Amino acid sequence: MAVDSPQGWNLREKLDSRPTGSFYWALTIMATIGGFLFGYDTANIGSALTFIPYRLGPLALGYLVAGSSLGAAVGAIVAGPFTDSWGRKSLLILDAAIYALGALLSAFTVNVFMLLASRTLIGLAIGADSAIATAYIAEYAPKVRRGSLAILQQWMITVGIFLAYVIGIVVFSVWPHGATTFDWRLILGLGAIPALLGLVYRIRMPESPRWLLQRGQLDKLQRALKMLGIDASLNELRQAKEREEAPTQDSASKPRITPGMRYALVIAGVFMVFQQITGINIPFYYGPKILKPYFSSGHMVPVQAAVTGIEATVVLATVNVAATYIGFRFIDVWGRRKISRLGFGGMAVFMILSALSLTWLTGMSRAIILLITLAGFIVFFAFGVGGTGWTIEGEYFPTALRGRLASLVAFVNWIANFVIVEMFPVLQRAVALTGVMVLFAILSFLAVIFISRWMPETKGLSVEDIVERFDRLAED
Repeated sequence: MAVDSPQGWNLREKLDSRPTGSFYWALTIMATIGGFLFGYDTANIGSALTFIPYRLGPLALGYLVAGSSLGAAVGAIVAGPFTDSWGRKSLLILDAAIYALGALLSAFTVNVFMLLASRTLIGLAIGADSAIATAYIAEYAPKVRRGSLAILQQWMITVGIFLAYVIGIVVFSVWPHGATTFDWRLILGLGAIPALLGLVYRIRMPESPRWLLQRGQLDKLQRALKMLGIDASLNELRQAKEREEAPTQDSASKPRITPGMRYALVIAGVFMVFQQITGINIPFYYGPKILKPYFSSGHMVPVQAAVTGIEATVVLATVNVAATYIGFRFIDVWGRRKISRLGFGGMAVFMILSALSLTWLTGMSRAIILLITLAGFIVFFAFGVGGTGWTIEGEYFPTALRGRLASLVAFVNWIANFVIVEMFPVLQRAVALTGVMVLFAILSFLAVIFISRWMPETKGLSVEDIVERFDRLAED
């Protein structure tokens, strides 16, 4: 048995000081498989949209694209109380199963209502996963690598987007005559494969050690820590439990939301709203449809024209995957505040350049410059904004309430996502694509002001220290 320090065995210090070996990275990839599924779902509907054989008005079209986002908002808000009561692992397993079911129903749909309902079911799983995954990661990740591990959620989203478009190109190229019958169903249904793989591997993941300690499940905690490379006796874990309870033994047993938690909730929620309404998902949900007129010619058959639009969007998806590595590499070096401020600032600049390219240029030069400026927009989002949002969602709140508060942040994210994706066809019809781009640039600039004025830096702090920092800020 290890010799106890005068202060007793400290689980926080053990978790925060662990090196991140291969098991940590594999565990985080399994935790963020929902991010991959979200990315795949984002892009596969963009690939299939042209060939789904149902008549849809602008609002119905918007719902077909964004319906999963509305389901995600519901999934996120429902997941919070359950994950705080049942644990992170159980909900992550359930999410994978629900997504697989939704993907299969999408593939075998018999009418537009069933397709829209399937998209909503997929959204339930995606939303619940987004509320749980980064909270789960924050509860085992060492503090100096927490940002890098959490940003894998965003990286998995980008990989899902990329692979969905590649699959779309392959399917439509191999079976061009089945575009309106077989192809779009196959593209939607293939999402069930990674979901089922995630289901199998998530069963083997350890439960969150901080959640197990908070719930007093010391036998399970001992086994979970063993998987993370930490040996601890039950006596040491009892000491850790007593240490955790000591500061609050005179307070009410039920966790309460403090002013500091409310402050953190507002910061994370507003950040997520800006993350969505600045327009990042428009190139991926609607990319093939937007870019097709600029990269195709009149003599092309519909399938060829669609594939050309998808190929142009693959360029953006590739940039997205590569640029996310910058955020992964530097979020724990530069910090959340600096990297996100730079990200939104760059997004504003490149949205203006995209609008100018549509206004001043014509022909193939317009198409190429538009693609380059959209790629620049995505670069700044990928390294500065996307991963930062998921990181702060997971790290801002205390263990006892992390699930439900993170779920509120995810709920806000998905509602904002739904609104902007649902309204894009309407906005485009009202002010044209150029006007929408200018709007996104203005919103990105407002995000820079918000971050500079109100968002604190949390790099290098344990999740418990972050809670204390927000409590101090709320008192000032």
